[in-house]
Order: sequence, then C-alpha cells, then structure tokens
Amino acid sequence: MSSSDTGIEWTDKTWNPTTGCNKVSPGCRYCYAEALTERFPQNFPKGFQLTLHPERLQQPKRWRTPSRIFVNSMSDLFHEDIPFAYLQEIFSIMQETPWHIYQILTKRSERLVELAQRLEWSENIWMGVSVENQRYTSRIDALRQVPASVRFLSCEPLLGSLHLDLTDIDWVIVGGESGYNHRPIKSEWIDEILQQTREAKVAFFFKQWGGKHSKAGGRLLDGRTWDEMPVAWEKHIIEWQKKFPRQHKLHELGQKYLVSVK
Repeated sequence: MSSSDTGIEWTDKTWNPTTGCNKVSPGCRYCYAEALTERFPQNFPKGFQLTLHPERLQQPKRWRTPSRIFVNSMSDLFHEDIPFAYLQEIFSIMQETPWHIYQILTKRSERLVELAQRLEWSENIWMGVSVENQRYTSRIDALRQVPASVRFLSCEPLLGSLHLDLTDIDWVIVGGESGYNHRPIKSEWIDEILQQTREAKVAFFFKQWGGKHSKAGGRLLDGRTWDEMPVAWEKHIIEWQKKFPRQHKLHELGQKYLVSVK
C-alpha cells in the first residue's frame, strides 16, 4: 500500500514514507486511512501509530513514468512527530525526481508555516491544505505563506457551506465523505464552491458524492464530470512529453486533462 497505483481520481500513485496519524479536526472523525490500517493489519503491524519508513524513501526514483504522486496518503507529512531531518530527506527525493509531480496535503497548517521557509520547494512540489468547514479556512491563509508553485485545497469530506478567499490558490478539490458512518454532502455546498472557482478562475475537481463507499454516489455534477487541473500540470506534461516522447501514458494523460481554466 506504499507504492501502488491508486483509485484516487486526482493522482496516479501514492507514496507513504510515513504512515499513521492522529485526529486534529472534524474531517478526521471517520478517517479512511485509519480504517484501512484496521482492515489490513498485516500491512500495518503498528496500526495507525505514526511510523517512519526510511526503506521507502527511494521508491519514486524507481518509477520511471512521470506521474502525479500523492505524498503520505496514509499520514500527514507535517505531523509534529516527524523529525525535520526526515522531512528534508523527503523533499530531497522530490527535488531529485523532477519528472514527477508531488501532491502534499496537510491539516497541520501551523507546522507547515513554521517549517516552510527552511525547506526547498522545487517546481514539482504542490502543496495543499484540507478545509472541511468554514472554521478551518484559516488554513488557506497559512498556505498562502508557502512558496509552492501550486497551492490547492481539498474540501473533503465537505461538511458545510464554504466562503473562500481563493487569492493565489490554483486548484480546489471537493468531495463527499465515504464509509459506513459517512456524513452526507449537500449539493448547494458544492454549487457554491464551483461558483466561487468560476469567479476566481481557479481549477475545480469534483471527486465524489460519497456514500457507503467512495464510488457509491458517483462523480457526476450537473450531468458531467469536473476533472480540471492546474495549468502547471499541462506544462509539466508538455515538458516531459518532449523528454520522453515514447511515454504513451503521458500522451493519454495530456488528452484527458487538457481542460483547465487558469
């Protein structure tokens, strides 16, 4: 579960140099990652306890096809128990593999801001924060202080109406919660965010309605899918198509994600 392809629609692979976490806000209540550790204890002998996996650090170097990689889908890269030196190692690997795009997502915006200026942010590192309800929009202000080439929001599980300041934000992902105890998403919450992204000319990605499982409600919104990506992704595809012209997968991705608004 550390290096395989993934069913997460906005990325291609997951890379988990750490696993485990603890809950910090309402969006964590029915954490999918924690549920996976309980479902597959043989793969997670320490359960959801924060665990470093230095043996996984070199994995992206072995993936030769340029990909979007979700960093720490099973943890939070800015968890307070991850040593700064280990974080620096992870950032070094990302810099040494420029053919990949790395997508980092955190709920720990305070530690993100605290450490951001001490880290090297190459163009292939995208940084995002989770915003599940209005109370946590302050994470967006923190994100704006980070010198990442692409800044994005994950509004999943969306738990309420959001009024967003999208200044210097490149991408917004919206999704409903999945799982046995999922909290239903309301269509008007999604419509409000979609409208705000249109006004701010920010790419919009609708991941799922949610339900008992992630595919239960489908992905259609007003009869269509919304798979917009930041312009930086198109530029990355074009650049690496030139360097690796025989990479058919890149061509396919380029055709799929030509729609973008910023």
